[in-house]
Amino acid sequence: MAEIIQNEGGKQKGKKRSKRHSTHIDMTPMVDLACLLLTFFMLTTAFSKAKVMEIVLPERDENPQEIKDKPQVDSARALNIILIGNDKVLWYNGLANPAKPPLPKMHLTDFSDDGIRRVLLARNKELFTKIEQMNQDVITGKIEMPRDSIDSNRKRFMRADKKGPVVLIKASENVKYKNVVDILDEMAISNIALYALIDINDVEKKMVADYLAANPSAAN
Repeated sequence: MAEIIQNEGGKQKGKKRSKRHSTHIDMTPMVDLACLLLTFFMLTTAFSKAKVMEIVLPERDENPQEIKDKPQVDSARALNIILIGNDKVLWYNGLANPAKPPLPKMHLTDFSDDGIRRVLLARNKELFTKIEQMNQDVITGKIEMPRDSIDSNRKRFMRADKKGPVVLIKASENVKYKNVVDILDEMAISNIALYALIDINDVEKKMVADYLAANPSAAN
């Protein structure tokens, strides 16, 4: 609140003095507001938790024998995704082994709802349906479950999954970082249990080159 204090000077004979006004601002409401804002930011900062995404990265092995003895990805579960830039994606099922022809057939798609997401959901239908059913039961109140328990059950479903795809994500040259983030988002949306970022091999480079040569419009 502001107060205006009026001071009148002493009267002198034959002269009239103008009134002097001094302003006083009450800062008490401002202090109260600052305390409320400080409390608000302290509480919201404490309650907000950073969201992280778990990414499986290949380990660098120095021992060739250990690499040879490691279990290989099941060809029936393998789903290879190759980022080729311009928001385009090539994918194929199985493993590309030139010693066992023919090589898998490549398919072109993008990051739209009817693109790579539909491919992932089709391959991961059983696990995705199970997790989504749990989420819907919590939302509708059919079951009561704290947030931590929901995340724990989701991870338990993923660990128990033995039929879902093992997605191998690879990037060709000149792929933007944005597309890498996009494909990782698709993994989270589709509830993919097992996926990894690995290097594209020479066989796949040739497969990509042959596909783009046969389909020039795919590179645009």
